[in-house]
Amino acid sequence: MIKSSPKFRRESAAQRKETLILATLALIAQDGVRGATVRAIANRAEVSQGLIRHHFSSKEDLITAAYAHHMSHMTNLTTAPALTTGISAKARLEAFVATGLVPPVVDPGMVSLWASFLNKLRVDAKMREIHEQTYHDFRDRLEALIADALCEAGIATEPRALRRLAIACNAVIDGLWIEGGALPGAFEPGELPEIGLKSVGAIIGLELEYVGGWT
Repeated sequence: MIKSSPKFRRESAAQRKETLILATLALIAQDGVRGATVRAIANRAEVSQGLIRHHFSSKEDLITAAYAHHMSHMTNLTTAPALTTGISAKARLEAFVATGLVPPVVDPGMVSLWASFLNKLRVDAKMREIHEQTYHDFRDRLEALIADALCEAGIATEPRALRRLAIACNAVIDGLWIEGGALPGAFEPGELPEIGLKSVGAIIGLELEYVGGWT
């Protein structure tokens, strides 16, 4: 059998790195972190192993970049509807919470991929650093939306209290996200965002509603 050579594609350095990252994520979702060998990544991306070494100092560096990409991608998906102009601060918060609890953010593949990285967080300092950065990014965005919604409602809140509200609300969203991805058939359509909005609203003292149409 004659093996075909990797296909040549004229791409920018950023595009090539993204191709390698997406190939890595696909392999981790399929076979776990151990399945993402340099050879397997190269085959998946249809490039040479040398190209991987050109863009990343090590396989661990590529795995870390893939984790950062995955976490940032989920945060950006969740945030996008909340950036809609011409709507109230309360509606932006509702959009953020609801979008984080429906597909494509709530997805078995998304949760499985996230879970595949967990063991590395325990032993890899760089992975823990990325986890901390992406956690704070998500929580800071949520905190800003909560602050705006409370201000709009005329409710004054101290920075320390806002931080704690965001931590609590983030925990609710994360928990529902995990359950929704792990047990997709256990919930009725719209049930997760409705529960999430009611719970977040109870925590911050505002009545939040799920109107749908954010995705």
